[in-house]
Amino acid sequence: MTDTKSSGLVVLCQPDGAIRQVLGNNFPEIGTLEPGDSFFDWVDIGSREKLRNLLAEVHLANSAYDWELNVSAHGQLTTLHFSGVAKDGNMIIIAAKNRSDIFKIYDELMRINNEYVNALRAAIKEQIQLAKELDQRDSSIYDQLSRLNNELSVLQRELTKKNFELERLNQLKNQFLGMAAHDLRSPLSAIMTYSEFLAQETAPLLNAEQKEFLEIINTSSQFMRGLIEDLLDVSAIEAGQLSLYLQTTQLETLLSRTVKLHQALAGQQHKISLTCASQLPPANLDRAKIEQVINNLISNAVKYSPTGSEIHIHLQQAGQTLLLTVQDHGQGIAAEEMNKLFKVFSKASSRTTTGEKSTGLGLAIVYKIIQGHQGKIWAESTLSQGTTFYVTLPCIEVKEPAE
Repeated sequence: MTDTKSSGLVVLCQPDGAIRQVLGNNFPEIGTLEPGDSFFDWVDIGSREKLRNLLAEVHLANSAYDWELNVSAHGQLTTLHFSGVAKDGNMIIIAAKNRSDIFKIYDELMRINNEYVNALRAAIKEQIQLAKELDQRDSSIYDQLSRLNNELSVLQRELTKKNFELERLNQLKNQFLGMAAHDLRSPLSAIMTYSEFLAQETAPLLNAEQKEFLEIINTSSQFMRGLIEDLLDVSAIEAGQLSLYLQTTQLETLLSRTVKLHQALAGQQHKISLTCASQLPPANLDRAKIEQVINNLISNAVKYSPTGSEIHIHLQQAGQTLLLTVQDHGQGIAAEEMNKLFKVFSKASSRTTTGEKSTGLGLAIVYKIIQGHQGKIWAESTLSQGTTFYVTLPCIEVKEPAE
């Protein structure tokens, strides 16, 4: 290899890495290697295990192609490409800066008249063919990867554009919902108020059918006003405008007042029991928002429970949180519907006991409110046996006064 233009090293060596003969060395920057030297002294310590595996593969499989190892030259690391062939105890190891030089060295070896090279000539020829096939395969894979990477980059750019457009449309949707809901609230309140007035003031003058019409108007307007209020809440939450006015609150006091209200509204139709553990710590809450949560959970329990059934509400401390459970003995929720329970406009197949309509927004709002309080909410249900909702809210640590 003294007259070659390729930059590489060719040595005859033993399976243990001992160099028997240097057939060519066009690496002046890495110094000289002599017979008796060891490859392991030349290769960087971090690549020695890899060199051991390379020599083992050449010895056992008679060839190896394109291994990358680091060598130490004048205190600096250089990465070289290694290949090798072996036959009848003869082993030639080739090192070059790149694959192209490896191919050049193989071609040069085929022209050298050397007893060891002559003995390995057939193996070298096979290795050349194998190396070219591997190189073509790698080139094809690289081209395919490059093409796929370019396509992926285009898709990522398109996805970014679509996400940006979806975000913009979602903001417009929230603005529209907020404005529409706000504009509809006043006329709906007027319809509800006037229908109540007519029902009370003109009752003696109306027949049964006319009274029924007024009742339908009033009930429908109440439902629509509730829907409007929910839409305003949802649009504010999705726009990131859920504002909480946090106060130190004894949750059992708030809960007790809300339960009494629902018990009065339910009358004799449902028995609502409340159990609170003693000496519960306070929590940092938005009282109005948490009251909205409690109202929703109890209202759902009442709506989906048969007349005369019991609804059990428990409040206790669980570690650093307050645990609220609302348990009914109603229809229950199918297992396949549990995962959409807290999603916007998602409704279960269960029907309310009295045929009341559901907006599909209440639990979605409840979920966001509890999240805003750094709490958690989930449910467990069995068909025909009932549903239990669980809510956790963080306590405020109560410190004992210093003595």
